[in-house]
Amino acid sequence: MDLTFSLHERFTESGESAGIAGVVEYRTDVFDAGTVARVVERWQRLLGVVAADADRPVLSLDLLDEEERDRLDTLGQRSVLLEPAADPSIPELFSAQVRRRPDAVAMVFEGRSWTYRELDETSTRLAHLLADRGVVTGDVVALLLPRSEHTVIAILATLKLGATYLPLDVNHPDERVKFVLGDAAPVAVVTTAQSAARVDGSGVAVLDVDHPDLAAQTAEALPLPDANCLAYITYTSGTTGVPKGVGITQANVTQMYAPSDRAFRPTPDQVWTLFHSYAFDVSVWEMWGALLHGGRLVVVPEDAVHSATDFHRLLVDEHVTTVNQTPSALDMLSPEGLEGVHTVFVGGEACSAELVERWAPGRNMINGYGETETFYASMSGPMRPGEGAPIGSPVPGDALFVLDSGLRRVPIGVVGELYVAGRSVGLGYVNRPGLTASRFVACPYGTEGARMYRTGDLVRWNRDGELEYVGRADDQVKIRGFRVELGEVEAALAGVAGVERAAVVVRS
Repeated sequence: MDLTFSLHERFTESGESAGIAGVVEYRTDVFDAGTVARVVERWQRLLGVVAADADRPVLSLDLLDEEERDRLDTLGQRSVLLEPAADPSIPELFSAQVRRRPDAVAMVFEGRSWTYRELDETSTRLAHLLADRGVVTGDVVALLLPRSEHTVIAILATLKLGATYLPLDVNHPDERVKFVLGDAAPVAVVTTAQSAARVDGSGVAVLDVDHPDLAAQTAEALPLPDANCLAYITYTSGTTGVPKGVGITQANVTQMYAPSDRAFRPTPDQVWTLFHSYAFDVSVWEMWGALLHGGRLVVVPEDAVHSATDFHRLLVDEHVTTVNQTPSALDMLSPEGLEGVHTVFVGGEACSAELVERWAPGRNMINGYGETETFYASMSGPMRPGEGAPIGSPVPGDALFVLDSGLRRVPIGVVGELYVAGRSVGLGYVNRPGLTASRFVACPYGTEGARMYRTGDLVRWNRDGELEYVGRADDQVKIRGFRVELGEVEAALAGVAGVERAAVVVRS
């Protein structure tokens, strides 16, 4: 057996009861002595409380002592909930880089480059054009754009107005585009002449990203927006069959870049790729990891996204140093010849030990974790072969809690559900107050009014103080990094003529 408790009653020489004695045996390749000692201590604590108050519900018992609670406070970074938030806006941080290095290359796409000054002026002109069309702070602006420099320019222009961008992937079907437009109710759509027909009849004003009036607009700087403005709305899979939009503020994004003692820090000498669709929130980390720190952003052409060979060639030709990939995508890429790639971020799904074995040697390989509702919540330290793939510790502005069904913290090594509190927690679901209330719940470990997001992910703290992902508490799955609620697939199947009932499972 892995773990065996052997108990026996003790008696005096006269036959009177002298209590209970016990011995614990355990397999040393499964447990260490410290873990077993803590299990014994907690069990003794449990027995003592139950013996003193036999009518008390077991569910109400707290098995942690003061030392363990302090340790969990430190690991989960609970103290950040008491700190005042002073996160800057995205345009504020970008403007600082424009002032510091105006002539440095900010962005590259298909052989053309833009300096920080050029990117700033172009996006400012588009922002003024949007303002002339009636866009104001707090409005939602839909973007239906192909993968190009226009993506970054339009996003930056929207954020400079304090407006919210709504990314519509040109590869998404018309039905989804129509639903998202109706649900988020944007005041305008920025698109190209080739894609404009897809939003005809939507009742939303359409603006060509290459509008002839753009060049005549002023490049005069706009007032900096409030960091609490909604930055973007991304739609993710829904259990009822209907996608749901998640609202993330500019402060949710910039808190990621607060000073910290982490092994990785964005710097001006780094070259990042914009590999992911701008409708996938990893793109946010890619864009601003480069552009808010003076780095260079390489926008990956659509063809290279779908070809590991072409992407590999691009990484070499552009001297890329920092790559973000889902484990599924990274598995298709060879590390040979990519010695210049110093940092590899993986996220979006579980990372295998085999992938760490292939990519970690000689590199800074980091496992990032975050739900759409929280941007990034944790990041691992540099992963090493043979040490697994933890999802790490909290990012600078977040507190993480591993809780049981009664919202009590569970001990180190014990599996519980992960809750995220702090400055990366988004505003909730657009136009869905009931769903928002069920997932963004009151935080009993922060100040009054503090919220935390219930992730549905099952995790545990390991002995090194990092979180390990164990599984899901519900039916949500990840397919090649895409978050899929099986209920959405079941709803689609149930809508087919002749289908009365449907059930969906995932097989590797």
